[in-house]
Amino acid sequence: MELFFQQLLNGLTVGSVYSLVALGLTLVFGILHVPNFAHGALYMVGAYVALTVMTALGINYWLAIAIAVVVVAFLSILMERLVFSRLDAKDPLPIMIAAIGMLFFLESFAQYIWGSQYQRMVTPYGDSIQILGLTVTIQRILVIVAAVLLMILLHLFLTRTMTGAAIIAMSQNRSGAFLVGIHSSRVAMMTFAIAGGLAAAAAALSAPINLVFPSMGNLVIMKAFVIIIIGGMGSIPGAIIGGYILGMAESLGATYLSADYKDLIAFFLLVLILTLKPTGLFAKGVK
Repeated sequence: MELFFQQLLNGLTVGSVYSLVALGLTLVFGILHVPNFAHGALYMVGAYVALTVMTALGINYWLAIAIAVVVVAFLSILMERLVFSRLDAKDPLPIMIAAIGMLFFLESFAQYIWGSQYQRMVTPYGDSIQILGLTVTIQRILVIVAAVLLMILLHLFLTRTMTGAAIIAMSQNRSGAFLVGIHSSRVAMMTFAIAGGLAAAAAALSAPINLVFPSMGNLVIMKAFVIIIIGGMGSIPGAIIGGYILGMAESLGATYLSADYKDLIAFFLLVLILTLKPTGLFAKGVK
């Protein structure tokens, strides 16, 4: 039983990271109506920026995370302004091709700047503590707590501010948002900035647990796609709950089945849930 709860805690850690990445992907999907394949590369850049400012400049861990969030948010805005805003939103194919191109470009750029070798971020919170008989590192607790706080802040932003209301309006009915005078360019820039910041925060929080390397975002973004399909395309609650479902399923599956099948569990869940409910758990209409 202790092993079961230990793996649940590990699943919460992994699920927190998945949920943050999937949230950003969901927000951008509401604007583009096409999945942003470059989102995984932003996740990777966030990890490298945090690692670099910590090791090269000796900056505090939390300040390094904040810098990574700002840098990747700015990079996301540039991506939206220079690439996606110039493409016809009615035709998804050029947007998908552009996103894949940005993914390859950022991965190659990271490999050129930081090299292809695996790197590890040292955390000041690597000590282990006992919680209800379970042994867990402080870093894992911080990942869970920080992710929940970011989700709460995002919820408050989307529900209590005019900009957040505009983002929701754009994702629900693009034409209607235009008719009531919502500035689509500003909303798109803000959405991309938030999505990039969430990806950077997720990467910087999980980097001390995982390794940092140029293609680290590929598997994460693939699972994030699975999550937003499972949760319902464009659904924010679906992205959060789907992330935690997948994280705990992977953790328990690796323990009680085999670690070799851990990465297949996401696609098994995808087939299972879409068979039972083709529109996803929290289906949301997007116009």
